[in-house]
Amino acid sequence: MSTATATPTTATTTAPTVGALLLAGSAATVAAAVATSVAAAAGQAVGISTAVAGAPIPVSGFAVLTAIFSVLGLVIATGLRRFARHPRTAWIRTTVVLTVLSFVPDVLADATTATKALLILTHVVAAAIVIPVVARRLA
Repeated sequence: MSTATATPTTATTTAPTVGALLLAGSAATVAAAVATSVAAAAGQAVGISTAVAGAPIPVSGFAVLTAIFSVLGLVIATGLRRFARHPRTAWIRTTVVLTVLSFVPDVLADATTATKALLILTHVVAAAIVIPVVARRLA
C-alpha cells in the first residue's frame, strides 16, 4: 500500500517592483507624448488651430507637457503603490478625476471650439495610454 503525501503548493503573488512600474510608465509616457503630438499635428493638418489667446502651441509642446504630467502621474503612482490600501483602484480613480479636471483650462481657454476639442482630445489620448499601463503594474 502506497501512501502519497501531497505537499501543499502556495502560489505567492508579488506586486510588480517599483522598477517595473517606472519602466512601463516611462514607455507609456513616451508613447503618449508621441500620440498627443500626432493628434495635434493631425488636427493642424485638417485645419484646426492650436492657438490659445492668439499664440499657437507648437506640436512639440504637446509632447513636452504630456511627458511632464505623465512623470508627475508616475510619482503619484509610486506613492499610491507604497501607501494606498488598494493602489490600482486609487490610481484609476485619481487619474480619471485629474483627467476630467484637466479639461477645465481647455474649456475656459481663449480659443475656438475646435481648438478646445482638440486640446481635450489630446488629454484623453494621453490618459488612455498611460492610465491602463500603470494600472496593470499596481497590485
